[in-house]
Amino acid sequence: MANTENLLPSVRTLNDFKSRLTGGGARPNLFECVINFPSAALPSNIDANALQEKTRFLVKAANLPASTLSVIDIPFRGRNLKIAGDRTFDPWTITVINDTDFVIRNAFERWMNFINKHEDNSGQINPVDYQTNMKVHQLGRAIVGKDMSSNTKIPYLKSYEFYGTFPTSISAIDLSYDSTDVIQEFTVDLQVQWWDALNGETQDSILGSGDLEEFNESSVSKGIF
Repeated sequence: MANTENLLPSVRTLNDFKSRLTGGGARPNLFECVINFPSAALPSNIDANALQEKTRFLVKAANLPASTLSVIDIPFRGRNLKIAGDRTFDPWTITVINDTDFVIRNAFERWMNFINKHEDNSGQINPVDYQTNMKVHQLGRAIVGKDMSSNTKIPYLKSYEFYGTFPTSISAIDLSYDSTDVIQEFTVDLQVQWWDALNGETQDSILGSGDLEEFNESSVSKGIF
């Protein structure tokens, strides 16, 4: 007779649960986004590095992406055999706090106009000219007693890098006399060719994707993206 001891539920205590909750759990409000704009889409008086730094503060919401494989159903005698289909990548949506200089919204509007101009339907046709890579970092909490003067004291728990991104939708900003005690926000939908999951500490791929920068550059040059 098979030993069923390990199949039966044992006593679980709060201390058992606590010992397995590494780091006290990841927090959804501890994150940082790295938004890269194509330099050719920005006016000469805008510093791309300063703009990227600003988005690290003013992107107030994002997501760690879902992983999705489609399914192919093959009918057989009244039942369906399910086999794995192709991978799909959903758009990555961010929410931005709008301050009075409108510099981030202006940058996204210029980027979309760079791809397809409002007045004459012209625009960039080479993906390498208008697509960029972006990252989102899941942050951990600083260790008690550590010097908080340096950002290096805040650990990256995990990161995702999005390849070949470009904006396809900037949300409206509603205006109303009734809106008080609020700051404007808007969302941006970014299309994603593919993404990779990275080790937070080393920034190496946990999916074994290899040299992603080299792959991305060669793929664009070969017309894959």
